Amino acid sequence: MKADAADSPNPSQLITSKIATLGDWRGRLLARLRDLIHEADPDITEDWKWGTAVWTHGGLVCSAGVFKDHVKLNFFKGASLEDPKGLFNAGLDAKTTRAIDFGETDLVDESALRNLVRAAVAHTTSSGTKR
Repeated sequence: MKADAADSPNPSQLITSKIATLGDWRGRLLARLRDLIHEADPDITEDWKWGTAVWTHGGLVCSAGVFKDHVKLNFFKGASLEDPKGLFNAGLDAKTTRAIDFGETDLVDESALRNLVRAAVAHTTSSGTKR
């Protein structure tokens, strides 16, 4: 018997569940990153693609992947963004994406991250790409 779509958890519930099941620093960090993303753009939409949290606003903005030793915040059009604070530290050779890998003891420059999310949203909404 196929589950009704109304019985399926929505993306926000899936992200909340992921945070809860981690139960360690990665869950706390993912929750904080989620909050910062929403602070940067209250109109951003949460989605769940490829088994991970994704945020969209007029197209794909960023996603968060959780690994054993880090949490990766990937910006889909990161190569097109200014990064004056040098937050990007992963995927620097990729053609379009850029990422920030956060380890357990890494500090989050919250102001710079909010600005980067705002820039990503502005780029996504101005370019008209819906991918």
